[in-house]
Amino acid sequence: MRPYPPQFLVLLLSLVLLGGCVSQKSLPYLQSGKYSTQTPVTSENTRLTYRLQPSDVLSIRVQSVQPQLNDMFNTTDSRAMLNGDPGTLFLTGYSVDELGFINLPTVGRLKVQGMTVDEAQSVVQQGVAKYVRDANVLVKLLSFKITVLGEVRNPGRYFVYNAQCTVLEGLGLAGDLSEFGNRKNVKLIRQTANGSEVVLLDLTDSKLLSSSHFYLLPNDALYVEPMKARTNRGNATNLGLVFAGISTVALILNYIQSSK
Repeated sequence: MRPYPPQFLVLLLSLVLLGGCVSQKSLPYLQSGKYSTQTPVTSENTRLTYRLQPSDVLSIRVQSVQPQLNDMFNTTDSRAMLNGDPGTLFLTGYSVDELGFINLPTVGRLKVQGMTVDEAQSVVQQGVAKYVRDANVLVKLLSFKITVLGEVRNPGRYFVYNAQCTVLEGLGLAGDLSEFGNRKNVKLIRQTANGSEVVLLDLTDSKLLSSSHFYLLPNDALYVEPMKARTNRGNATNLGLVFAGISTVALILNYIQSSK
């Protein structure tokens, strides 16, 4: 049995690897011929308003000239807020129960389900004003978390400490897409009252900036599909090992036969 010539193996591996190459045109985001370095291009977009639902966690801060009363409401550890520790924030925040209420000391139960964070802040402000004079109330959503999976550099769950978070910012938290991430087929999975909603996003299309799905909502998940080149590259590696093994066996057999 004659071994495969080295030139044959190199040619075969080269053909396989060509199938695993990623086109440069498929990598840039927001591709459009209207962009220029001279004139800024404005894209209008719709920012969805998030409304509170059960299991959300709120941070409620009360500020007044009566420190002892402030401490009664301010259960959130200020050091945890500065450090952004999600575990501590969840333990010390105010959870929205299954009926849509939060339970404040002295004030009692307040209905916040279906409200925006600003609307909930007004409700809490009115409740606290009955017990603390000239108090200033600040309400923030602590449970704004997103999940990023698939062909990104650092997949996982991330907490957002900003009222507005875009798809690009969410992917940035995960270290951006890998070379093999399919930028034309990113799935956005969103939880709604009727179940899970799945939307396909094309990151290479500049129309994404004006899409109603450009801004993320709490509990959103992004899944980046791998490109075919990812599979081809993996197959090329496996084939390379197979060819190397075959060539080695052929060389051994050839050596045995020639030594007889």
